[in-house]
Amino acid sequence: MTPPQLVDSHCHLDFPDFDGEHEDVIARAHAAGVARMVTICTRLSALPKVQAIAEAHDSVFFAAGTHPMSVAKEPMVTVEELVAIAQHPKMVGIGETGLDYHYTAESAEMQAQSLRIHIEAARQTRVPLIIHARDADEDMARILSEEHAKGAYSCVMHCFSSSAALAQTALDLGFYLSMSGIAAFPRSTELREIFASAPVDRILVETDAPYLAPPPHRGKRNEPAYTAHTARVGAEVFGITEAEFAAQTSANFDRLFWKAVA
Repeated sequence: MTPPQLVDSHCHLDFPDFDGEHEDVIARAHAAGVARMVTICTRLSALPKVQAIAEAHDSVFFAAGTHPMSVAKEPMVTVEELVAIAQHPKMVGIGETGLDYHYTAESAEMQAQSLRIHIEAARQTRVPLIIHARDADEDMARILSEEHAKGAYSCVMHCFSSSAALAQTALDLGFYLSMSGIAAFPRSTELREIFASAPVDRILVETDAPYLAPPPHRGKRNEPAYTAHTARVGAEVFGITEAEFAAQTSANFDRLFWKAVA
């Protein structure tokens, strides 16, 4: 029986955890029904490796940007750089960018500057923004809203695990929420309720591999194949079949990540 066809909208195949295993990892993803995946660049110095992985595999696309936790250690990216990278046919997203006050609150001002640069690049290219938000809900909601008022852009709140208020702000702006393995953790009842209150046509699914493996692999290295475990929980959250959830989230992905349409 063919498994439902899914998309892992956010993974990190360039990380050392997968060195020398790309062929096997991608083959296992395909066997589990994960037909496409987006590998995310977290610092532009890693872009050559990220891009090469995408170029070597038909089912892999990439995104490029500077992660908020890397902003203080990397040269400040420019709008022009991101717009130029976006010309690559397999570059489908801007980021991940955002705000992280949990680990790197001391660079909050630089993070906000970087975030606004990424937003402008997303606005100019129509390529969706990929947002990382941790312990920065109020500032995140404010910046996303301020920038949207200057000119529309599209966006996904990657690995969403923030407040219901930030979820509502994102949805009100027309953005998407992405469900990671965190949503499948037994104690994530409140997070599942936030997802359940969102329109199912604004939901994506992801692994954030090698991090955040869902049960039954929690605590181990995550990989794109495990998208299927989170999707199973997602189907339960929305009260639909796994096939329906897979079809809906794949359609959502195609709508947002329009350059990755199969």
